Amino acid sequence: MTALFGTAAACIFLAISSLLKWHQPGASYLLLGSLLYLVGTVGVTIAFNVPLNDALATVEPSSTDGAGLWARYLTEWTFWNHVRTAAALAASASLTFALCYRAVQS
Repeated sequence: MTALFGTAAACIFLAISSLLKWHQPGASYLLLGSLLYLVGTVGVTIAFNVPLNDALATVEPSSTDGAGLWARYLTEWTFWNHVRTAAALAASASLTFALCYRAVQS
């Protein structure tokens, strides 16, 4: 949880900082990377993956409802996991590019 929400806190700080220092090199990449992480990784986790996990935890595994939920869970959770993985990779690339862009400009 510390890695997920600690990074989210850093991204909130970076997003605000990039808006306040918009004229500086790499600010747009900081904002993009921060938003990708906040929306695509943390947002997807909270809105989709956690509710699916919670629903699965409450159902009896050997019941008919449990089998149906498990089949749906596998498809939906995997899709949203791919979305958040892609968002995290894109955020990392954008934040790395911002760092490199600033280093070159300095």
